[in-house]
Amino acid sequence: MKRVASGRLAVVLGLASVVAACQDRAAEPARPAAQVKVETVALTDYAPVVSLTGEIKARFQADLSFRVSGRITERSVDVGAHVTADQVLARLDPQEQQADVDAAQASVRAAEAQVRQASSAFDRQKTLLGQGFTTRREHDQAEAALRTAQGSLDAARAQLATAQEALSYTALKAGAAGIITARNAEVGQVAQAAQAMFTLAHDGPRDAVFQVHESAFFQQPEDAPVSLALVSDPTVRTTGTVREISPTVDARTGTVRVTITVDRTPDAMALGAAVSGTARLRPRRVVILPWSALASDSGRTAVFVVDPASKVAALRPVTVLAYETGKVIISAGLTAGELAVTDGTKLLRPDEVVAMVPSNTSGATR
Repeated sequence: MKRVASGRLAVVLGLASVVAACQDRAAEPARPAAQVKVETVALTDYAPVVSLTGEIKARFQADLSFRVSGRITERSVDVGAHVTADQVLARLDPQEQQADVDAAQASVRAAEAQVRQASSAFDRQKTLLGQGFTTRREHDQAEAALRTAQGSLDAARAQLATAQEALSYTALKAGAAGIITARNAEVGQVAQAAQAMFTLAHDGPRDAVFQVHESAFFQQPEDAPVSLALVSDPTVRTTGTVREISPTVDARTGTVRVTITVDRTPDAMALGAAVSGTARLRPRRVVILPWSALASDSGRTAVFVVDPASKVAALRPVTVLAYETGKVIISAGLTAGELAVTDGTKLLRPDEVVAMVPSNTSGATR
């Protein structure tokens, strides 16, 4: 009987403790709903502007060098000089080439004498053969000697032409009208054949060359012309079109060389002038929210979305296209008409009931 009484007492005490705990929970105040600012998601056209600094360069540029080796005896131009196509830029000592020309001329004169002698002998044999005073064999030998002499003369004349051409190579000419942009020649210097002496920027079309980071090619630019302005004087403006994009990325800088043809080159945009190029990228449909709307879902970028009926906040992973000052550009993950939390996400937890306050900010069309 004592054991039964003790068991009943234990049950009574247990029930009393459960009732007391329930009373304590009932006495606790309910947690207020978290107040957050929300914004209705809207899709908008986003076309960011890309602006970079480049340099004006000539469309055609060439390194000029001597075709023969020798010591430089004359230099007539310097960097920045404008030259014509036939203008001589520098000269080599021509003694060696002149000696070759003199030797070739002597060879030509000797070959001409041999041709005259062989021609006279052949004419004599031809006459004697007609009169029957010589043999066919002697006639044919005279004819062969004449042809050999003529071949020797042709070879001597070719050697003379080659020597004269080599002599002309001692004078370095521009070859085209333009501006000298670099010089490596000095009087007294021994120049090797094909060693660059000058760099010539040809007159004519001008290009604006930019080093563009490879991430800029993730979006296509609009078909509109690129706006160009002189960095030192932005009032000097013109336009251009993309002419060439390098197929390789510079391993050192991680950039891609982009060449833009200048439609009309102002006088102030001289060679080497720094210019700024501005282009607008092709628009995309995106969602623009304040940066405070961002949250994290297990390391992934996310945004809290509120169900308007239940007022429960759910975490939604999103894809961020770009970050800008005070706002974030979202390209995927949200649907137009949804309610996105723009402020108050710091202490917010998934599946929590919230009290919504309309946000005063909204995504702006770019």
